[in-house]
Amino acid sequence: MSDAELTATIHPSTASIPAATWNGLVPSTSGKPDNPFLDHAFFLALEQSGSANARTGWQPQHLLLERDGIPVALMPLFLKSHSQGEYVFDHAWADAYQRAGGEYYPKLQCSVPFTPVTAPKLWVPSGDPALRRALLTTAETLAQQRNASSVHATFVPEEEAEFAEETGWLHRVDTQYHWHNQDFSSFEDYLATLSSRHRKVTRRERRDALGEEGLSVEWITGSDIKEHHWDEFFAFYQDTGSRKWGRPYLNRSFFSLLSAAMADRVVLMFAYDGGRPIAGTLNLLGHDTLYGRYWGAVRDVPFLHFELCYYQAIDFAIAHKLRTVEAGAQGEHKLARGYVPTPTHSVHWIGHPGLRNAVADYLEHERASVAHDQDMLDGFTPFKKG
Repeated sequence: MSDAELTATIHPSTASIPAATWNGLVPSTSGKPDNPFLDHAFFLALEQSGSANARTGWQPQHLLLERDGIPVALMPLFLKSHSQGEYVFDHAWADAYQRAGGEYYPKLQCSVPFTPVTAPKLWVPSGDPALRRALLTTAETLAQQRNASSVHATFVPEEEAEFAEETGWLHRVDTQYHWHNQDFSSFEDYLATLSSRHRKVTRRERRDALGEEGLSVEWITGSDIKEHHWDEFFAFYQDTGSRKWGRPYLNRSFFSLLSAAMADRVVLMFAYDGGRPIAGTLNLLGHDTLYGRYWGAVRDVPFLHFELCYYQAIDFAIAHKLRTVEAGAQGEHKLARGYVPTPTHSVHWIGHPGLRNAVADYLEHERASVAHDQDMLDGFTPFKKG
């Protein structure tokens, strides 16, 4: 793409873009990306570990716009040969298109690999709508050049979704469950907002998870994280990954690279039986949000999953005055633990008119269904009514 002074470069690796250039375009506070998953170091760890690269079906095609040689906009983009690790499911679209004689793959995916976390995907520090539009139209052109069926930008803010929709992209809505801090001073302060029945259930679950077994919990972050912690956590992660996905997406090397570059944004929460860790979660720390990512255990303890993934995350958010806890994709069981239904958004450009029209019709009905479900779920939150 070129229009006198604006040029686009497609980067086949994260490493080919300097970290200062990348992070200079990401929404940031005090020079550090607000969302840790947007940090150049996070993408680089995925790439250098071999977790997300051409071999695993995640070929970087990052789209960088420059004006007179100065970087002004960036879109993280991958050429994909499958739909794994995305959490916005288009397998039915691929199947339908291929049954009709089309080739759905490759496709272009604008996302953070293996990460269902809402974050900006059109990085334009100036906010210039013309540059944001240029990112979208350049991605469309790239799809045509790569013989890709479509472009998908997943887990984008609602405002970005509406902007893309105005340019002709299709808008999809889904639901996650997030916890919101109302300036609580303690977990008991938070419990006071729950109905009597839910207060009793929460206290019982926490007691059963730890007290009955005599377990303790430790938060580990920054320079306190050692390689043996990652060895222990990786055993937990492999157990969960093999059961949920058949093969874990991330390898052991990724966690060491992540820790070396971003230890101050990593929060491990381990449950110990005496001195032996039996379960753990990995969280990443944002500007005002704690992002829960992975959980695993080598021993089955009732309610320990809820304790480490949800209640300890609330404790941490209150202690560190964070506004939100995002606990990952799906999971209506989070509702009873104080995590409320929250819309998530994605946008999709589809080249073939027939497939586009079919998907547009499907998404119209799906949005209505999701809105209905969210209205219903709001009535099942554990908070005091009235």
